[in-house]
Amino acid sequence: MSKKTFNLTIIKSLGFLLVGAIFLLPLNAMACGFGNSGGSDYVPKRQAAYSSNQTASAVELEQAKNIVSNHIKKLNPDLGIANVNDAGGFFEVEIINQNDEVVQLLGVDKYSGRLMLLN
Repeated sequence: MSKKTFNLTIIKSLGFLLVGAIFLLPLNAMACGFGNSGGSDYVPKRQAAYSSNQTASAVELEQAKNIVSNHIKKLNPDLGIANVNDAGGFFEVEIINQNDEVVQLLGVDKYSGRLMLLN
């Protein structure tokens, strides 16, 4: 095999690898959490889009109750919501069982609507 043929074979092989990597990259990116994957049913997303010079409006108390209520109904319909307290940057929500015992504290971020475990 001549040196010229050998170099051409290497260049072709690298080209095929590059083209293959380009086609496989989006599939790998989707598996790593890009796009609409992984837990989107349980974590509420911000609905309003805004530009960089606008400030986000805060999640209201009733919206926080709805976010937590929808979340716990998916996980365990026997649970309920008790007290909701304003804790500064988030709302603190008590999750209770059928015996009115607090089983969990969840936080709802006022600006993103994301849920946080507090205890």
